[in-house]
Amino acid sequence: MKLKCIVIDDDIHAINGIKSYINTLSNIQLVHAYTDPLEALTEISGGNDVDIIFMDVDMPMISGIELSKAVRHKTSKLIFTTSHSKYAYEAFEMHASAYLLKPYTFARFAETINRLFPQTPNVQNINIQQEDDYFFVRNKNERNNLIKVRYTDIVAVESLQNYVRIYTVDETIVTYIALSEIKVILKEYPNFAQAHRSFIIAKNYIEKVEGNMLKMINNLTVNIGNNYRDEIQAYIREKTIRTGRS
Repeated sequence: MKLKCIVIDDDIHAINGIKSYINTLSNIQLVHAYTDPLEALTEISGGNDVDIIFMDVDMPMISGIELSKAVRHKTSKLIFTTSHSKYAYEAFEMHASAYLLKPYTFARFAETINRLFPQTPNVQNINIQQEDDYFFVRNKNERNNLIKVRYTDIVAVESLQNYVRIYTVDETIVTYIALSEIKVILKEYPNFAQAHRSFIIAKNYIEKVEGNMLKMINNLTVNIGNNYRDEIQAYIREKTIRTGRS
């Protein structure tokens, strides 16, 4: 049986984007999409329960936080979709099931559905399409303009508390997102591994190993944390050519 969902967002472009993601998954059915939160309030309150409500936060007349107070009981899972990470605390106070920070990739969307409905057929074996090879973030170093980041260009990601610093082969980007959030996105790609509680690295960009220190291709050095040593060392052993000498 398909999961029934509702989308509420005053931005028609955001609705069209999430519709395309929903249509990609064979087990989710869009019941209705609302651009008017007041109309959504009236119809959802008097309608049937659904499995998922995707809801924007910053909307006119009534915010997603306020709207969720009235309709939370009508859905099994409430997922906030917003461009503003500052609402995360309020969202989870409303027992939100997930928080998707725009712009989010199909990989992030699919992983969220998989996590919330792990027993649902046709979700847990989603294959990320080849063309989904990048994402956009707001670059704090460039007046918060959106910038494309290709997965193949990422050398490492460093946690800066509420921010992360993304090191690519060409530049460094600072964006307002938690390391735990970007880790969820990157885990779909086996080339990435956490090497330290503050660092995720691209294994193919390791240039040199000096004891417990990794030197990356861009001269960035990363200490291997105790909790992550086994995975990193296993990768290094796998890639090491052994000679006949002892």
